[in-house]
Amino acid sequence: MSNKPVRVRFAPSPTGYLHIGSARTALFTWLYARANDGVFILRIEDTDQNRFVEDSLQQMMRSLRWLGLEWDEGPDKGGNYGPYVQSERLEHYQKWANWLVEQGKAYRCYATPQELARAKELAEKAGKRGAGYERMHRFLSDRERARLHDERGGKYVIRFAMPLEGTTEVYDKVRGKIVFDNSELNDAVLLKSDGFPTYHLAVVVDDYLMQISHVTRTTEWLPSFPLHARIYEAFGWEQPEWVHLPVILCPGGGKMSKRKPCKSEEGETIPVSVDEYIDAGYEPEAVVNWLTNLGWSFGDDREFFYVHETIQRFNFDRINPAPAKVPLSKLKALNGEHIRAMSDERIAQELHPMLEAVYGEIDTNKLLGIIPHIKARINPMRDAVPLVKFLFAKEFVPATTEQMIPRKMDAAQVKTILQRCYDVLNNLEDFSAAAQDKHIRALVEETGLKTGQVFSPLRWATIAQEVSPPLFESMEVLGKEVSLARLRDAIQRL
Repeated sequence: MSNKPVRVRFAPSPTGYLHIGSARTALFTWLYARANDGVFILRIEDTDQNRFVEDSLQQMMRSLRWLGLEWDEGPDKGGNYGPYVQSERLEHYQKWANWLVEQGKAYRCYATPQELARAKELAEKAGKRGAGYERMHRFLSDRERARLHDERGGKYVIRFAMPLEGTTEVYDKVRGKIVFDNSELNDAVLLKSDGFPTYHLAVVVDDYLMQISHVTRTTEWLPSFPLHARIYEAFGWEQPEWVHLPVILCPGGGKMSKRKPCKSEEGETIPVSVDEYIDAGYEPEAVVNWLTNLGWSFGDDREFFYVHETIQRFNFDRINPAPAKVPLSKLKALNGEHIRAMSDERIAQELHPMLEAVYGEIDTNKLLGIIPHIKARINPMRDAVPLVKFLFAKEFVPATTEQMIPRKMDAAQVKTILQRCYDVLNNLEDFSAAAQDKHIRALVEETGLKTGQVFSPLRWATIAQEVSPPLFESMEVLGKEVSLARLRDAIQRL
């Protein structure tokens, strides 16, 4: 086990949105850094120029910051180990690839795409595992290599010379010792003909030069594990500690993919990118809480917790190696819990721009007044917009007379009861919800009517919504003057 200071990295490729699975990897990496007073690095692996997507880097950065995963070193922050974008580090990869060739640990391969395709076809027919590359240029004489170099215009790739026999043993902190049969491994390309590295070379060189202490990635990279370990060995470099996280699966099995979205048990499409979770209205604390539960255990049978609590407990020992299926229903439940646990001021801060976009200028005091009565009913946050329409809409749309009249009552009866309500409320010096409730209930008892026969017309007259916050609490926030004005209008229309 290494005693090096903890330096970890998240290294996405700018090929599109930030996948929720990649976000979970970034989260676990960040948590380990914060739990061990370490450094969290953002490094951009953009050597696959064919898949580069404009603006995806900025989009990924926004998603990471929305989740609260701020980095200590990176392309926009700098650091002592930059540059932090691989396309700006080509000289390192070319230098070390050629060093391996000089040491006899890698070789120049001049095989054409047609030759490679043919070799793969023959390997498949023979039932051989691997990519089918038969090391056709590994054992060339200097004369043969020079001839091919001239014939093919000096165009070649550099391949790593894997051991031909025996096994490669590697150790993963989640899975323990893993043994690979070398006969089933191939001589992977390290440097492409355009001078750009493959992932296999770049990740090893960068992790070493940036003094990465722990490499966190999903089990999809396990097949490359022996290759990377052997490259470290060939360079004579100390390896980092390896942590292969469980992959995230759809509830019905299979990987989460933008091309083939998975469905929740309730039949909903499960968002794939962090952007989609933002657009769906989930709170970042809830998404982080939910992702932390996918493959890691807080302990104490707790599923709801805050990130600062996670940092105090986070280690790799509690990672479950089994694939984690996505429970969307749990995210929804956690989202509601996190909203209910927020301060009213924080909720008001989030709601203000949403409400302003719909209703125009918002009275902050009224917003703060209604939040205690709606926070248990909003999940996601934007559920509040229709709930508070009665309070903030520029023009109040009164209920119809039909809406105000309960079953087994007529307009005259409703008009009478609303007039009685008006008289009671008008005489109140204390217009608090408690005072309203006390005196209107006394009126119900006095008239011999059922509670609903009084409360329902009163609600429609003052709030005019099918779904709303509690009646008297709403009227308290609405204010005595406005509440009575709406009552007068209802009485006149009846």
